[in-house]
Amino acid sequence: MKLARVVGNLVSTVKEETHRGYKLMLVRYLGENGLPEGPNLVAFDCACAGVGNLVLVNIDGGAAKMLLEDEEIIADLTICGVVDHYTLDGEQVGG
Repeated sequence: MKLARVVGNLVSTVKEETHRGYKLMLVRYLGENGLPEGPNLVAFDCACAGVGNLVLVNIDGGAAKMLLEDEEIIADLTICGVVDHYTLDGEQVGG
């Protein structure tokens, strides 16, 4: 799992049939210093996350199958939790 910030949502009216009805969000991973790094990525949302939320992103494709209870879904990234806060170098960081 990786920490990420939700930076947007993705709306697609035309998509693979197995993806219909699922919420997609744009996320950006956080580096060791807690700052955003890398490109924006698309993730399935299983945690009712919103833009600006700090989230846990599972990078195992099997997580989407389990969390969405859908054996047909194929996904690389799945938001599986919204983080309230965490501790980094002894300091609590807000979500």
